[in-house]
Amino acid sequence: MIIIIIGSVLLGILTGHLTESVFIQNNLDGINEYVLLLLVFVVGIDLGKNVETWYKLRKMGIKILLAPLVVIIGTLAGAFIVSFFVETSLQETLAISAGFGWYSMSAVLLKKLVSTEIGAIAFLANLFRELLAIFLIPFIVKIFGNFPAMAPGGATSMDTTLPFVSKYAGKEIALIGFISGLTLTFVSPFLISLLISLNI
Repeated sequence: MIIIIIGSVLLGILTGHLTESVFIQNNLDGINEYVLLLLVFVVGIDLGKNVETWYKLRKMGIKILLAPLVVIIGTLAGAFIVSFFVETSLQETLAISAGFGWYSMSAVLLKKLVSTEIGAIAFLANLFRELLAIFLIPFIVKIFGNFPAMAPGGATSMDTTLPFVSKYAGKEIALIGFISGLTLTFVSPFLISLLISLNI
């Protein structure tokens, strides 16, 4: 799977470099969105067929919200440590990490709130988080078990990395990952704005 993903990315880079199609250039964002929606739809069908999974989650109740909370705490703690080794300030580093893998939103928001440079760093940092999550999920499941598999993707565990969580950690964890990703997607823009407004 990893070889296929890397090969697809390289093929996409080559195609993007060689093609001069105006249609593709003008409609690439739309194509991405439709493909992603189809991917999530297929995973949703798979989750919907498993009534037992929904029953188990209903028994968990409010405890299910611990998953995104742990991801938030872990991400910000990691960013705090990283801030000692990078040129960006603690405030900027925390705000960049609060994108939780949602590179398109965090890049645009931080470009507006801080600068173009910080927006570009946010884009790359959160994009790399998504790519690393796809690469690491199988190894995380093998070493640490199923539950941590929904953490590295952050907000993307509700869409891009959801199929990988489902494949390697199972449908129950995939559903928890979806709820976690949805929560992080909602929290992310507010948390970024809050961190930038603080004087730290």
